[in-house]
Amino acid sequence: MALDDSWFTEAANGYGLSLKVKKKLHDEQSPYQRIEIFETETFGRLMTLDGLVMLTGRDNFIYHEMMTHPVLFTHSNPKNVVIVGGGDCGTLREVLKHKTVKQVLQVELDERVTRVAEQFFPELCESNNDKRAKFLFQDAIQWMEDTAAASVDVIILDTTDPVGQASRLFSVPFYKDCMRVLRDGGIMVGQSESPLFNMDILRHMHQTMEEAGCDDKLTIHFPQCTYPSGWWSATMARKGQKLNGFRETAARKKTFATRYYNADIHLACQTMPNFVNEALDGKGDW
Repeated sequence: MALDDSWFTEAANGYGLSLKVKKKLHDEQSPYQRIEIFETETFGRLMTLDGLVMLTGRDNFIYHEMMTHPVLFTHSNPKNVVIVGGGDCGTLREVLKHKTVKQVLQVELDERVTRVAEQFFPELCESNNDKRAKFLFQDAIQWMEDTAAASVDVIILDTTDPVGQASRLFSVPFYKDCMRVLRDGGIMVGQSESPLFNMDILRHMHQTMEEAGCDDKLTIHFPQCTYPSGWWSATMARKGQKLNGFRETAARKKTFATRYYNADIHLACQTMPNFVNEALDGKGDW
């Protein structure tokens, strides 16, 4: 990350994203990472963790909606949901729009991310006091190991990139624990990076989910202009059933507002370009 002449820049592997900054609003070193908040000229407020873009006020709704509504409308009757990570609480807000959901537990390692989000992104935290929401600030790996089998319907892995400590959340042992904790028909979904820039990560996730014992997997994709390449994905893995369809009528008649997600988007996001299908089948040159 660089901040030069009022521009925030995230650059790696010959690619960069820059946002014009009006001013820095917050800067702290938590026990786990550096948390910064900027006011930008055209994307509203920007949160970075260790110099990497986490979200902006302008486009976070796409990510949060696509991490939640496709998986929740794919499940037949989601009641108990666990969010791993998700400290900014935008995913939590979207999950709580579903009336079938009886309880959401957010397991986030760094409480300071949530407290900073409450201060600078209150719109994302507007459902934090919902009686169905519970917060646990601890290591998700240990929590998943200790949790009773067949006790959760949906697990949403709203994590950072698979580097450092976070790489453990993309491993076979962790996915195995997730599969154990899910009920039959339960679904785990995790952000799976850019299909254009991170095919190695996407293929690794497919392989590790298979090794962990899932019965089916499916990658969906969506635009996210402030993430590397501007194109992002999420990958579902199901226990005991195939991922063959979703509650389309319910999605079309949903009783809550969304800005990006709808039933037609759900249908479209499941269709991948040829090069992605070939790479996941082991035929692509990546």
